[in-house]
Amino acid sequence: MTQGFDTTAIHAGAAADPATGARQVPIYQTTAYAFRDADHAAALFNLQEVGYIYSRLTNPTVAALQSRIAALEGGAGAVCCSSGHAAQILALFPLMEPGRNIVASTRLYGGTVTQFSQTIRRFGWSAKFVDLDDPQALRDAIDDDTRAIFCESISNPGGYVTDIPAVAAIADDAGIPLIVDNTLATPYLCRPIEMGATLVVHSLTKYMTGNGTVTGGVVVDSGKFDWSASDKFPSLSAPEPAYHGLQFHKTFDNLAFTFHGIAIGLRDLGMTMNPQGAHYTLMGIETLGLRMQRHCENALKVAQWLEQDPRVVKVTYAGLESSPWKATADRLYPKGVGGLFTFEIAGGYQAAVKLVGALELFSHVANLGDARSLVIHSASTTHRQLTEDQQRAAGAGPEVVRLSVGIEDVADLIADLDQALAKATA
Repeated sequence: MTQGFDTTAIHAGAAADPATGARQVPIYQTTAYAFRDADHAAALFNLQEVGYIYSRLTNPTVAALQSRIAALEGGAGAVCCSSGHAAQILALFPLMEPGRNIVASTRLYGGTVTQFSQTIRRFGWSAKFVDLDDPQALRDAIDDDTRAIFCESISNPGGYVTDIPAVAAIADDAGIPLIVDNTLATPYLCRPIEMGATLVVHSLTKYMTGNGTVTGGVVVDSGKFDWSASDKFPSLSAPEPAYHGLQFHKTFDNLAFTFHGIAIGLRDLGMTMNPQGAHYTLMGIETLGLRMQRHCENALKVAQWLEQDPRVVKVTYAGLESSPWKATADRLYPKGVGGLFTFEIAGGYQAAVKLVGALELFSHVANLGDARSLVIHSASTTHRQLTEDQQRAAGAGPEVVRLSVGIEDVADLIADLDQALAKATA
């Protein structure tokens, strides 16, 4: 039976515990699991039987979360891990080899830009950054060594929206997967797999948990990509020496990427999500639909108010009528475009810093997607490591302030911004 979003968010992966009848998913705080006998242990280690071996690989609480997120995203399977950044490496790991590259959007979170432009080079991988609003530039950037396209559904910090079907069509023509970071949209606002994405990643730290208590990530596998269609992805299509020549795609079909993420990715990279963190995220997801609706309503009202204020130079939010992305947002993100956006304050860098210091309800933290409203000046914090040109390309110039609008009473949020703007521009 097909179920609605909120029903799935509460029930997927969360049947009553068969041992105790506990209705909420228990926290299985255990390192290892007893084998029935030697044959059972061998079958598990040979991937001939699905079960629990060691919590670096699999854990019942984490497995419940994986099932719930896969259901919400419309994926075949999911692998949870320790953070959103870990999820990005876990997603790329089966696809890449030394000398290979990815093509990535210029509008990405600053930490992702650093990870792709600097850190992955230590693996022999590289990234090319392209404005995905330019389809020809995207096609031109893809070469014989390109193994994926990476974008964010709604970008951090600028709140730009990506035309995922258009990018997916280019990825399909090139025979490579499209990886979409869906952190800011969540599956409530956007289901990238339905738009053609191969893999979806999330920082569960943000809206999915929604209360600022957990660091976590996930990779969702659509199960729709043919990993054996070419020789580009030998980790998934060729014999795996560590498993006596097992071929993941041939053996596991639409779950090949998921099984590889656990049996190779978590086994060797060790990016494990802890069961208590998984439990918090499971509880957070139960109210995801309610929270995202309120985030969107509040953010639009705050953005509209700021846009009319003479102390504000510009507001970048795809939900505004003035936004160049409004038509794309209406077509692909009809429920709203989330709670995150930026605005430029009159007075530049110094005024932006003063504003952040003057706010009282908005917490000055390096996070987003919390139930409470948050603020940060990206150029001096999350995007500090980038050049000014890179900051501006990412929508995080020196005069830009990023808001993560929470679910409080919107009148109180506007009043807080009003008094802080007065102090910052005096």
